[in-house]
Amino acid sequence: MTRHDRCHPLYADIIGGLTTFVTMAYIIVVNPGILSTPGTGMSFSGTMTATILVAATMTLLMGLYADLPFAVAPGMGLNAFFAFTIVLQGKMPWQSALGVVFWAGVLFVVVSATPLRQQIAMAIPASLRAAAGAGIGLLLTFIGLRNSGLVVGDPSTIVRMGTLDHRAWLLLVGIVVAVAMMRRRNPLAFLAAIFLVSAIAWSFGYAALPAHLVSRPDFSSTLLKLDVRGALSLASLPTILAIMFTDLFDSLSTFVGVAAAGGLTDRHGQPINLRRGLLVDALATLGAAVAGTSPGTAYVESVAGIRMGARTGRASVVTALCFVPCLFIAPLAGAVPPYATSPVLLLVGASMFQVMTAIDLSTIEEALPAFVTVVLIPLTLSITQGLLWGFLLHALAYAGVGRWRDVGPAAWTLAALSAVLLVVAH
Repeated sequence: MTRHDRCHPLYADIIGGLTTFVTMAYIIVVNPGILSTPGTGMSFSGTMTATILVAATMTLLMGLYADLPFAVAPGMGLNAFFAFTIVLQGKMPWQSALGVVFWAGVLFVVVSATPLRQQIAMAIPASLRAAAGAGIGLLLTFIGLRNSGLVVGDPSTIVRMGTLDHRAWLLLVGIVVAVAMMRRRNPLAFLAAIFLVSAIAWSFGYAALPAHLVSRPDFSSTLLKLDVRGALSLASLPTILAIMFTDLFDSLSTFVGVAAAGGLTDRHGQPINLRRGLLVDALATLGAAVAGTSPGTAYVESVAGIRMGARTGRASVVTALCFVPCLFIAPLAGAVPPYATSPVLLLVGASMFQVMTAIDLSTIEEALPAFVTVVLIPLTLSITQGLLWGFLLHALAYAGVGRWRDVGPAAWTLAALSAVLLVVAH
């Protein structure tokens, strides 16, 4: 029995809730940094306020309604998909993109509140769920390398090695610090890397210090700015479904994985309060669109708090309350240079890519769909394309080797729907 197991349950939940907050607080800076990438038109201060609103309210709901020690915030991967694929590449106004997130949230709520959730989950091959996670990890890695100047665009070779300047060296400093602290299981690893790189940049004049440290929350830039009608088009349907599916994968894998690791399962090995947890997760996507940020989801970092003793929703209440004061630090967060978050993007990408070990690459019918999914997500900057081609190739590859009976009616339906959506999108 550990020291935390011997703690009073209330104290253990408090300690666990604080630990979860510290391990995921990097999202306060990283998420608005991605969403306010030049060209999106979104405000850093507005998206930061939205990020904190979603994290605070939905984590609180997770604690009070689902009674689970899981924190919720805008998810890594979907924020990059929102900014780079939907807005920049797809040239969709960010207000309409928020509308897309809203409709994805509506679908997710319907799926989470009905038996359809289980049917969809069973229809999606485990290899493609893992491949989607690995592909998103590569996408985050690519963004981190671009922000650090190591990878730049080139008209002849598409991309090439960039110029080694202070951003590249500071990337290495951040990685060394974060990795060293991660090996010691220090929950401050990501935050320490971000703020050490920022401090060096401020000290040597590579970035400007903030004029002041605190300000009022920005409730005017993105809150309630979503364009629900503008997102209702046939061309938007593949993106809406991709967000819903990705959010569903992420939620299920987080709840199942973290619950198993933390012992929060029933006698059948199923995560406790899964239906309520998924419903809160779905509402987080809906709420994110209203607040003005990318979809919200349960955070795998919650396992850190669970390992410190968190067992009930009281831990989530503590985590939620920790986010509230962060509404007032927008000037300090806005002074963090984009490349300061590159070490975090690379390390999160590497962590997500580890799921590749769960894919059976020994048979072509399993390997090909997963491989194409992993490759297409970063190369097209689109989770949509990776998933649609993965669903289609999974069914066709199994049929090609004579295993069409192993696909199942639901998977064939997903493959047919993917083919239709691919045609509509082009």
